[in-house]
Amino acid sequence: MTTTGFDLDMTLIDSRPGIKAVYDEIVTESGFAIDTDLVISRLGPPLEWELANWIPEAEVARWADRYRDLYPQIALDLVEPLPGAHEALAAAGRLGRTIVITAKHGPNARLHLERLGLEVDEVFGQAWREGKADVLRAEGATTYVGDHVHDMDAAGLAGAAGIGVTTGPCTADELRAAGAGLVLPSLEDLAQHLV
Repeated sequence: MTTTGFDLDMTLIDSRPGIKAVYDEIVTESGFAIDTDLVISRLGPPLEWELANWIPEAEVARWADRYRDLYPQIALDLVEPLPGAHEALAAAGRLGRTIVITAKHGPNARLHLERLGLEVDEVFGQAWREGKADVLRAEGATTYVGDHVHDMDAAGLAGAAGIGVTTGPCTADELRAAGAGLVLPSLEDLAQHLV
């Protein structure tokens, strides 16, 4: 049985509207100047990394917790699946297990999947690059699908095939340079490439 891993944000779902709305609320509550348009143009790394660009280090953990508390109330209804997401998961599911490995807070990732009817076998949250690779190895994943160069790094570190989609911040050339064996414009064509 194969195990196929998927990233979440900008791979399976377009989370930009929801993330921007939560950051806008953080700006209102905190008074910190955060360029929320810039933030959503470079989604991928952990929340704390992004907040550290805008908030003093001593405040990052507090506002990261606040962000995660606000997220379900503000973001869920603003987020939709990306084209081909349902079909890609169904195709991977016919071959074996499907897992989501994301830098997003796990409970919030699960809420998105449940709301949007995106069915997977398991969700692993708050994992990034080496952390994603650790999960891929532990789960015996043969493939990891993602939109970020660090998703491709994770696949390479785990000895899994990396499939990149250009629905996020990284270009096809960047994804290939990071080790993607295949780059697609969206998940719509993924099913025919899964083995």
